[in-house]
Amino acid sequence: MKLRYYHIEESDNMIYPSIDKLLTKIGSKYLLVNLVSKRAKEMQETEYYQMKESEYVSSKEIGKALEEISKDLINIKE
Repeated sequence: MKLRYYHIEESDNMIYPSIDKLLTKIGSKYLLVNLVSKRAKEMQETEYYQMKESEYVSSKEIGKALEEISKDLINIKE
C-alpha cells in the first residue's frame, strides 16, 4: 500500500470572509445561516448582485452572500 502525502497551503484552509468577522456583524450563527441562505437563493432567482462580478472572491452564491455581509451591504433591522 502506497501512502500519499499532500501539502496543504494555509490559504487552502482559510474561509473568506472569516466567521469571527461575520459574527461581529450578525449576532448569532443561526441568524447568519438563515440570512446567507435567503440571500444566496435570492441571487440565484433574480441574478441581482450588489457588487460587480469581478469584485467577488467567491464563485458560488453562498460565498458571495457572505462577502456582502462582510462589506456591510446586507444589514438586519431590529
